[in-house]
Amino acid sequence: MNLLDENIMASQRERLRAWRIPVRQIGHDLAHKGLQDAEILPFLHHLQRPTFFTRDLGFYAREICHARYGIVCLAAAPDEAGVFIRRVLRHPRLNTQAKRMGTVARASRRGVSLWRLRAEVEEFLLWQSSGV
Repeated sequence: MNLLDENIMASQRERLRAWRIPVRQIGHDLAHKGLQDAEILPFLHHLQRPTFFTRDLGFYAREICHARYGIVCLAAAPDEAGVFIRRVLRHPRLNTQAKRMGTVARASRRGVSLWRLRAEVEEFLLWQSSGV
């Protein structure tokens, strides 16, 4: 499941759906509006292998890696979130749900920095194609 934080604009959610990328959003499809940051990690544990996309860079922390979910923090303008999400989902190292589980990633114009569960070193992945 691709889960969007409520800080992702509705226009970006609709853009992803227009690209046939299935997404659900906190406060729109799941949970209640105003879900606090401290409530999000416990909420993710109750879902079936979600990848949580947020613009809140505070979630980019090695210690919150967990085998039951993946987190992607978007270092992008609000109106670019959809493009970054699509690029993450198409990246060869992150293009399946299984590859995203146990990771906490930060997607930016340069590429994707990420921590994997039990990893001692942060990884950096370059984007595979031009754009963004």
